[in-house]
Amino acid sequence: MTLDLKLFPVEATTLCFDKEEFMTPDFDVDAFVADCRRRVQLETLREDLHMYFRTLKNAMVELINKDYADFVNLSSNLVGMDKAITNLSVPLGQLKEEILSVQNAMDGAIEIVEKKMEERKQIGEKKALLQRLINIEKSVEKMELILKIGRADADSEEVELTGQQIERVASEFNQLQYYVTQSKGLPLVEKIRPRIASITVTLQHSLERSFKDSLESAQPQILKQCLRTYATIDKMKDAEALYQQVAVKPFMDEIINEGFLQNHPQGLKGMFSKILEYVPKHCQLIRQVTCASQSPKGEEVVRGYDFLVNAVWPEIANSLETRTSSIFAPGNPNTFHEKYLLAMEFVDRFERQCGTQASVKRLRSHHSFTTFMAKWSLPVYFQLRFQEIAGALESAFVSGFSKSSNGSRFQLLVSQSLLDCLRSCWDDQIYLSPLCHRFWKLTQQLLSRYSVWVSEIYQQEIISVKKDVKEESKVEEKGDGQLSANQQPANTPVTMGQIVHLATDIDILTNEMLPALFSGAIQPKLALLGCDDELALEDAFNESAKAVSVKVGDLSVYVIDEVCGLSSVHLKAAHDIPRLYRRTNREVTSKPSAYISNALKPTEMFMEEHGQTLSDARKRDWVTTIFSTLTKVYHSVASELLTSVKKMEDSLKRLKAQRKSFAGMQSSTTGMSDDDKIRLQLALDIRFYGEQIESFGINKSDVEFFGELNSLVENTAK
Repeated sequence: MTLDLKLFPVEATTLCFDKEEFMTPDFDVDAFVADCRRRVQLETLREDLHMYFRTLKNAMVELINKDYADFVNLSSNLVGMDKAITNLSVPLGQLKEEILSVQNAMDGAIEIVEKKMEERKQIGEKKALLQRLINIEKSVEKMELILKIGRADADSEEVELTGQQIERVASEFNQLQYYVTQSKGLPLVEKIRPRIASITVTLQHSLERSFKDSLESAQPQILKQCLRTYATIDKMKDAEALYQQVAVKPFMDEIINEGFLQNHPQGLKGMFSKILEYVPKHCQLIRQVTCASQSPKGEEVVRGYDFLVNAVWPEIANSLETRTSSIFAPGNPNTFHEKYLLAMEFVDRFERQCGTQASVKRLRSHHSFTTFMAKWSLPVYFQLRFQEIAGALESAFVSGFSKSSNGSRFQLLVSQSLLDCLRSCWDDQIYLSPLCHRFWKLTQQLLSRYSVWVSEIYQQEIISVKKDVKEESKVEEKGDGQLSANQQPANTPVTMGQIVHLATDIDILTNEMLPALFSGAIQPKLALLGCDDELALEDAFNESAKAVSVKVGDLSVYVIDEVCGLSSVHLKAAHDIPRLYRRTNREVTSKPSAYISNALKPTEMFMEEHGQTLSDARKRDWVTTIFSTLTKVYHSVASELLTSVKKMEDSLKRLKAQRKSFAGMQSSTTGMSDDDKIRLQLALDIRFYGEQIESFGINKSDVEFFGELNSLVENTAK
């Protein structure tokens, strides 16, 4: 009995759940509890469930009370039911026996009918088989009569048939083939097979003779009839093979050979041009009867043939592979590149002669086309180019910091060699579109190799030299002035000019040459291939260029450290200013100290020697960084100096206060004190330092720590 929950007095709005959920067939307790927990706490859910349970219980009691009389009378209504059931069982059993008897009779009748039907079916199959055998015999006799096979007064090899006779025989032969296929294995069929074979040979000879005659006499109607006959007997491939043998092969034998290749003024190009003349000059008739685009308007063509793909091209490819195999040799990459491009141009021009896209697709999927393309050893060619290009770059690495040739934008030979190698990968005389992915990978490898070489230069020749110099400074000299026996000779250091040249080359390479190479040489070739990931490839190329450009950072640190190391020593001379003025009665000067000029001289010398080599951006960056580093050092020195002066001044003031009671020790002082003179000299030096910074074309505000240093000037002036 189904409870109607709609009669329950509890409203849905008073519960935290919908009571209809319990009636769904896919009700799940865990999902129900999890859903309720998202809305209310478990305590509230428990209280609502208890309330709902009490409601259900009360509803069940009300339902029982409503139908109480029916529940009470249920047992009394069942009295005498077993006797009634017994009275019904006897007639039902008799009825069941009668039904089974009828069913058995029907099954027997059905079995007899099915047996008769099977016998009739077998008789029909035998009758059809006999009819096929009769038809086979009649067809064989009819074709033998037309072909004059077995007659004493006729030779089957010399029988000449008209086109209609051949077509009639072909139609009959096609029907015969069907009958023979359906009756395979029967003794009569096996006995008659020699006669069928004789008919086949005679028919093929007649077809071949008619086909050749129609080609020689240029009779399109007879040619159409022959081609339809070949299609009728399912021998279209034989017709195409026959055309290849009798029409294409003689022409190609004269053209495709080493003698023609060597004697023609244009060589391979001339041979390909001569081959391409075959289609418009000698295939006009065959294309007229098989291609709708080549036939006169209104004339019906024989469809299903593609002589250019299945006859002309296989003969061309086979002749090239067997009689002019030298053109595929990859030993000389320059020659191979030229021949490959000529061959691909030849293939493109042949494809245009096919006429339709469907014919071009059939050509490209033909096994002879695949074999011809595989004959070009592109992996071997790339390996030779790889050795040539990568070898040139490795040779340049061996030369180290050799100067580049005159007229080059680069300072070093290795940088020019890298650009030449990258350009070679995409040069029209080297690049081949099927190898685009390999040349792309080689491009990435060349950039990576150059980046690694720069890192090796920095780590092995710069860092190691610095380390050796530090170790030398720690070696204790013996009494005789000889060094320890375990000391190793220092590596030859890389000169400052070489580092500047390398950094300049990297700037030119990454900022100018590589972007121009991608946009001018690489991108157009990717576009010709219809590359879908051109943006991703450009990002990858830029990442490789960035990996090279970041190496300038290490070189910049080296240059800046070297220049700052020579300059910062002179800045420490500021500590000598107190010695010049304290207790010397020296007059106040209006000139800056000499140590400022000495400190800036290394930078001046560096710019005089290398300023023309560096780009304006790199020059500004390095000079700004050098002055930022020096300013930081100068600020530290000046701060220490002023702190020392302040301490000395405070000490003298305390001493003066202690001696104030002794008049003999007092002396009236006029003018500036020694400490004021020291501060004024430092202020003059710092102002002059700022003026010298601007003389290099650098804004003082761009120099780090100059603001802090300038504040020292202002405080000193006060």
